[in-house]
Amino acid sequence: MMSRLVTTLINTIPILIMIGLIPLVPNDYVLALLYIFIIAVALFIKRDRKDIIVLVAGALLLTISESIFVSTGVETFVRHSLFSLMPLWLPLLWGYAFVVIKRIVLVI
Repeated sequence: MMSRLVTTLINTIPILIMIGLIPLVPNDYVLALLYIFIIAVALFIKRDRKDIIVLVAGALLLTISESIFVSTGVETFVRHSLFSLMPLWLPLLWGYAFVVIKRIVLVI
C-alpha cells in the first residue's frame, strides 16, 4: 500500500512543478520550453511502454477539447498564445497529465 502511494506521489512531482511554474513564468513560450524540458527529463528517468503515444494523444485530444470549450464560451483564458484560444503550454501539461494518469491507473 505504501509503495503504491509513494509511486503515485513520485509520478505527480513533474505535474506539480509544472503547475507551480504557471504564475512564476509570465511568458508562454518560455514556460512551454520549460515544460518540454521537464517532460523530457521525466521521460528520460522513467519511460514506460507507450508513454510517448499517450503524451501525444493527450496533448492532441485536450487541444481539441479545450478549443471547443473556449469557442463555446465554457472556458476562457487570459493567456492565448496557441491559436489565439489558449496558452501554448496547456497541451503539454495535459499531455503529460495523461501519462501520469496512465501510470497511476497501472499502479492501482
